[in-house]
Amino acid sequence: MDLFFASAFESISRFFIQGGIFMVPLTVLSVLATTVILLRAYALREACVMPAIIEEEVHNLKPGDELTALDALIHQHPSALSRILHTLLRHLSWPRTDNAEAVQTQARHETARLETGLVILEISTGIAPLLGLLGTLSGLVSLFANIGSGDPVVIARGIAEALNTTIAGLCVAVPSLVAHNYFQRKIEVMSVEMEAVATELLGKCYPNPDQQPAIETVE
Repeated sequence: MDLFFASAFESISRFFIQGGIFMVPLTVLSVLATTVILLRAYALREACVMPAIIEEEVHNLKPGDELTALDALIHQHPSALSRILHTLLRHLSWPRTDNAEAVQTQARHETARLETGLVILEISTGIAPLLGLLGTLSGLVSLFANIGSGDPVVIARGIAEALNTTIAGLCVAVPSLVAHNYFQRKIEVMSVEMEAVATELLGKCYPNPDQQPAIETVE
């Protein structure tokens, strides 16, 4: 087993060393992209963004019901949905239209927070193949510059640099693209669901759009 890991480590090291100088930024990009993917995968769990217990409480509410239990759940389960609903409850003394605008503003802010770090994946998707192409061109230049010498070691080094950077660039770009699209779609779906929950609560707090809610404001 130790021999296997030693051989694998040696192969990986040789791969990166033969790739040339452009392997350095590609390695940095891969580390950043992997970190963002792991952090976003953890942060975008539905239980962290939209606790089911809060959604259930909103669904079970009826117009005129006390909001004490819902307010307690909001404080016990901090999340994007909790902050949106807390904004709604804090502005119950406002007209429905103004309260809805405040909720929409908070919802946009929460969506932007959920998208934190996705720009790194977007940048990795665009830059990694270009860095791989630069490494390829650099390797080809080295190859053609030494092709007349007939030195097989130099020629092999140029071919390795040309191919390894291309492979590394695609290995960084493809997972970044898949993860970016997946997270973006997941955020869109959860944003729509949170908007639906907030709209439902808004309708129960303002049964008559032309009147103030007949329930006490929750601070």
